[in-house]
Amino acid sequence: MTDPTSSPAPRLPEPASDVVIPGGSEAAADSVAPAQLMANAWQGLQELDGWLRPLAVAFAAAGQPIFLVGGSVRDALLGRLTHDLDFTTPARPQEIIEIVTPLASTVWDTGIEYGTVSALVKGMTLEITTFRADQYDGQSRNPEVTFGDTLDGDLVRRDFRVNAMALELATEGEHTFLDPLGGLDDLAAGVLDTPDSPQISFNDDPLRMLRACRFVSQLGLQVAPRVESAMQDMSTQIQRITVERVAVELNKLMLGEQPWSGLDLMVTTGLAEHVLPELPALKLTQDEHRQHKDVYWHSLKVLGNAVELERERGMKPNLELRWAALMHDIGKPETRDFNENGNVTFYQHEVVGARMTRHRLRALKYSKQHIKDISELVRLHMRFHGYGQGNGSAEDDGTWTDSAVRRYVTDAGDLLPLLHLLVRADCTTRNKNKARRLQRTYDGLEQRITELQEQENLEAVRPDLDGNQIMEILQLKPGRDVGRAWAYLKELRLDRGPLDREEAITALKQWWAEQQDHAEQDHAQHQQHKEK
Repeated sequence: MTDPTSSPAPRLPEPASDVVIPGGSEAAADSVAPAQLMANAWQGLQELDGWLRPLAVAFAAAGQPIFLVGGSVRDALLGRLTHDLDFTTPARPQEIIEIVTPLASTVWDTGIEYGTVSALVKGMTLEITTFRADQYDGQSRNPEVTFGDTLDGDLVRRDFRVNAMALELATEGEHTFLDPLGGLDDLAAGVLDTPDSPQISFNDDPLRMLRACRFVSQLGLQVAPRVESAMQDMSTQIQRITVERVAVELNKLMLGEQPWSGLDLMVTTGLAEHVLPELPALKLTQDEHRQHKDVYWHSLKVLGNAVELERERGMKPNLELRWAALMHDIGKPETRDFNENGNVTFYQHEVVGARMTRHRLRALKYSKQHIKDISELVRLHMRFHGYGQGNGSAEDDGTWTDSAVRRYVTDAGDLLPLLHLLVRADCTTRNKNKARRLQRTYDGLEQRITELQEQENLEAVRPDLDGNQIMEILQLKPGRDVGRAWAYLKELRLDRGPLDREEAITALKQWWAEQQDHAEQDHAQHQQHKEK
């Protein structure tokens, strides 16, 4: 039996017949035997056992049990246990501090009002929370914190049954697995369901609906029918959640194993209408090649391609690349038009899309750098098209001049490696010959870039003369004219490549003389106008 973390990802519901999402072309993973999951857990816990036992001993000495709980147990069963662990105990917060302080190099009490104490123990980060029996008012996702006395009461308040399992740590012998709500069976079946009715769970905390989408992305689970139905009925409730918390969940979703699945769940349940409305809007737009049912499926396909390219290159999940892949065509609904032949067009959709991307990411309160990078990738993603597509003659093969290549590199700047991946990911044609041709063409551009970089150090394209030299040659003081001269020399550098010093000086003086002539002409015209 294979580890469920390596099983095929679920297939997206009802895609266009020719849209295949990487990792999602097969049906949902078969059920995994609970025994296999338990074997995964024991194997992972054995590696931590020498660390867990002293923690159990310390709590036992104080007359208190301690339980590994929540996502930590789930991840252990999936064979992906980390060194960031969650525990629960009937001990009150101050008692927890007294117990863990002798074991820990650092103790934090910033969450103590919620019953949580954090500690760093032998390189392991742990959070220990007193049993909770919280009460929600149905208006805020922040409950009235109430400490509980039973493990079952603590587990039933959690978001999903797969996160409501526990492991009671033993000082000797085997640790005890506790699963009063059936989380193990859910995990084995690949199902995401709530401990209580989903209506009650989501009314208590609407963010749990977005967390469901995130777990679909991260873990390859599918929501239970009653959960999906409740999400559809209650999607407007997500508006109770602060935009900052929404953004955190979106980031986790986007960085998951199969973000397209989580995003599609957001769309089908209506959550996206309130969180990312540009995404469902794509469903209404046919792409210009009539390859896909709509631009929506194409966008998910491009996102899937980007994820595959990351994996092929051994990259960590890249938030900027994934967001750019998802958003690259969001300008199409606004720019949709038809030419004289009746074919649909999306003229300058990349420019409009960049503006829309900035607007959405600002609304989600992303950092200025994230907004700048992602929107710039969207703006540049069409720049490549036209390269290598000449008129068919021997004289015109469509390849760019060195100047055009320099501008492509300079405009992309530090984003060039991600732009390469985005452009490649945007090739979604099922025509194998066309796909190979597009990839070969981009290979050719990358080779051109590499050659020019070796020759000219394109990453640091600067004028052949610096500001001080410009001021000395033109006898200028610091000011606007120096900046204009610098910008002129940079454009000249992009057009002609590196110049030697004398060539640069000659060009600068010639440009400056032309500027002086223009200034004199403007002055004369102004005087004539005054005299009239």
